[in-house]
Amino acid sequence: MRNRVPNVTFKTRVRNDALGGANPFEWKDLNSDELFKGKNVVVFSLPGAFTPTCSTSHLPRYEELYEEFKGQGVDAVVCVSVNDAFVMYQWGKSQNAKNVFLLPDGNGEFTRKMGMLVDKHNLGFGQRSWRYSMYVEDGEIKQVFSEKGFEDNCPTDPFEVSDADTMLKYLKSR
Repeated sequence: MRNRVPNVTFKTRVRNDALGGANPFEWKDLNSDELFKGKNVVVFSLPGAFTPTCSTSHLPRYEELYEEFKGQGVDAVVCVSVNDAFVMYQWGKSQNAKNVFLLPDGNGEFTRKMGMLVDKHNLGFGQRSWRYSMYVEDGEIKQVFSEKGFEDNCPTDPFEVSDADTMLKYLKSR
């Protein structure tokens, strides 16, 4: 496992009302330094937007505990998924996510460089992220909680240690 977050550029979409119309969004590159430099960040990564565990448990609990994370000195809570910016935006709307930043890793570059890219062809997903969470200070990875059973085409979807409660417990114990 790495000791620093990989330096990548994410392709995101941001609202620009000056564009007008039904889709007032434009592309914005966002790099690792902009996300992590000089900040304390909780990152959790999951296999996909709109999938059952990700939508019913993983994202909602991080959203629910957001203020507690802030109280532990966390500047941002970021959810990474190997999905494109359009999918992440619509998932955020459907989840009513207001606090967690949904970061599209559309090409899987960040996930691959983290060593967390797995093949999920058995589910028709292609290349996706393994489920994990990490605490990052100024780009340095301080703690990682990776689910057991890391493998391509894993027949199960473990969700025991990358959850919001485990991360919050870790932060409170520092």
